[in-house]
Amino acid sequence: MRRILFVIPLAFLGLFYFYPLVAILLLVGREARDGPWAAIREVAEDSYYRYVLWFSVWQGAVSTALTLGAGLPMAFLFARYHFKFKRAWRALAALPFVMPTLVVASGFSALLGPRGLLNDVYQLVTGRDIAPIQVEHTLGLLLLAHVFYNVSLVLRIVGGFWANLDDRLNQVATVLGASRGRAFLEVTLPLLMPAISSASLLIFVVCFGAFGTILVLAGPRYATLEVEIYNQVSAFGDFPVAAVLAMVQLVVTLALTTVYARMQARTTIALQLQSQNSQLQSLAGTARLLQVGVFGFILLVLVAPLVALVARSLGSQNGIGLQAYLAMLTLDASGALFSVAPILAVRNSLLVAAGTATLALALGVPAAYLIEQRRTGNGLGATALETLFMMPMGTSALTLGLGYIVAFAAPPVAWRASPWLMPVAHTLVALPFVVRALLPVLRSIDDRLREAARVLGASSIQVWWEVDAPILMRGMVVAGTLAFATSIGEFGASLLIARPEFPTMPLVIYAYLGQAGAKNYGIALAMSCILMLVVTVSYMLIERIRVDRSEF
Repeated sequence: MRRILFVIPLAFLGLFYFYPLVAILLLVGREARDGPWAAIREVAEDSYYRYVLWFSVWQGAVSTALTLGAGLPMAFLFARYHFKFKRAWRALAALPFVMPTLVVASGFSALLGPRGLLNDVYQLVTGRDIAPIQVEHTLGLLLLAHVFYNVSLVLRIVGGFWANLDDRLNQVATVLGASRGRAFLEVTLPLLMPAISSASLLIFVVCFGAFGTILVLAGPRYATLEVEIYNQVSAFGDFPVAAVLAMVQLVVTLALTTVYARMQARTTIALQLQSQNSQLQSLAGTARLLQVGVFGFILLVLVAPLVALVARSLGSQNGIGLQAYLAMLTLDASGALFSVAPILAVRNSLLVAAGTATLALALGVPAAYLIEQRRTGNGLGATALETLFMMPMGTSALTLGLGYIVAFAAPPVAWRASPWLMPVAHTLVALPFVVRALLPVLRSIDDRLREAARVLGASSIQVWWEVDAPILMRGMVVAGTLAFATSIGEFGASLLIARPEFPTMPLVIYAYLGQAGAKNYGIALAMSCILMLVVTVSYMLIERIRVDRSEF
């Protein structure tokens, strides 16, 4: 029975992850217009596709540099100083990263778009009809959105490591005559470099594979590999070219993810670490100026788009009202962009997310046990298995969606129109997070408790139920909530495989954002607020019950 449970998650990966990727690869060689592998030559020789690859790398690198510039001062403040409401400020700074990409796009549109809050305020104050802020579909807005989305990674990865560094190392350097700047450059910075490098690479991977924010905020002028894959499928129907671009995206992302895993391991080097609270300092002098700057950044860049989203969703011709929410509730299918009313997208998203959480837990628990079992007997096997289950994290959801279109189009696996395919795709996206959430909890269980239960005559099932299950329960709630939140905001795979009569909230937001008219725009913002509320509640639940209660 145990072996069957262990085989199920491996079989799931084989059928719904590796098989679609192999189908994409075979498509490249089989169905090109000018013969086998012609699509590769077409992509390699076309300067436009080389530009798309270059722009994907360039905007990822610039976004990473800007995010580090904004995040490192924030990480320093939270790591080295104590101040009032520190936990609340840190929660505000971390919240953007858990927001779905369509909520981020809607927030910046609500704040800085032609119909945004700042333009509305200007028109109200001046009485003029012009909108002076015209940043929609510009590179600057895209880069700002990337900073908004990723700065919390610097806070968590670098800030968490920085908070535990022994500050006495700096004190020794200053006693020996080094200035504070020199002590930072020669002592602190080298120790921080593994964490900074790890955070930088992860941010680059996220920005390199960005899709929703670029599709909505940047427009067709700034297509990345992800956007171009979607364009080739939806606009041109050129699946071989899309498959080649997906393979390039997959190879680059998986390679960078592998390097990231090795860099992350370097942050566990043997250092004499200290308790975070034992070396926190009081704010004074330049530190207070730093606090003002960091708090201003959090409010103006991280909080303002979300506040503007709520404010604009409540706006109406008569002032503040719920017209957008009522329109979402009362609009019938004949007036909707889909074959169903938009309010049904909330139901659909909740159903898919619940199914995803259930399936991800059903697969993630035996997968975590399998990895842990191999770790106690063969460390190399455990590393290989953990890498195997982490691989979907390095694969874009859009590539998975393309793989499903290609792999499940014909008998005996003609599942492309099946309603259960969407929660399966979402489960693949969420499964790495579930496994990573469960493994630390599973490894914390003292095996002597199991041995004692066996000595007292308990069967294997009783041992699990009486010993493992109570300890695992908190981790399972966290993992299930993670899977739920990941699914409810997923956009890339859903855009390709969703059925017209079964749209989810991100799809409705994207569709209505692209339509003219205040009513359509209001529906998009109202739906974004509902999605933001669900994700925020999920995030708060995770923070409240997660096993790791460390400062970062």
